[in-house]
Amino acid sequence: MKGLGAEVAKNLILAGVKGLTMLDHEQVRQEDTRAQFLIPVGSLGRNRAEASLERAQNLNPMVDVKADPEGVESKPEDFFTQFDAVCLTCCSRDVMVKVDQICHKNSIKFFTGDIFGYHGYMFANLGEHEFVEEKTKVAKVSPGVEDGPDAKKVKLDSSETTMVKKRVVFCQLKEALAIDWSSEKATAALKRTALDYFLLQGEQCLCLHGVWWE
Repeated sequence: MKGLGAEVAKNLILAGVKGLTMLDHEQVRQEDTRAQFLIPVGSLGRNRAEASLERAQNLNPMVDVKADPEGVESKPEDFFTQFDAVCLTCCSRDVMVKVDQICHKNSIKFFTGDIFGYHGYMFANLGEHEFVEEKTKVAKVSPGVEDGPDAKKVKLDSSETTMVKKRVVFCQLKEALAIDWSSEKATAALKRTALDYFLLQGEQCLCLHGVWWE
């Protein structure tokens, strides 16, 4: 339950989700008292999730907030299936890939992220996501209405819109990490990829922490 996890938990609780479970097997250290605002003074040595419970619950009494002092690696698959979404922070690559596969198989939304000073990353796997997007209608200009060579060009009518149904299929984390950057398709995307992405690929030896909500 480090600083990023506390921020995620705070935003979800204030948003009014039905319930949230904070999972962390680590104990409160000195650095946690400066970076994690849910931990009260005098909590050194306590479990981080349990130490964060009271302040987290006080943010919104309407949300059922729980603390689980066990490690994420010890949890069986059916533990994750009770949630609508799972969010991991500060986890190793192996843990993130494993939990993402469980969530993908059971149609559970999956998020993971971490921060390293001024740098950070976030990955989301929402499975198959359908949504509706409002688009401006396209109208063809009739010949003779306007003069000039552009008279027949397609124009946008900002006064009229139409709703377009779209569908997005998210890839799994394992696939995203296994991109062959020497391929022709990846080379085109390489120009739009920040160098920070490759720096963060090596930052995986961190402590475990997770936040789940439903």
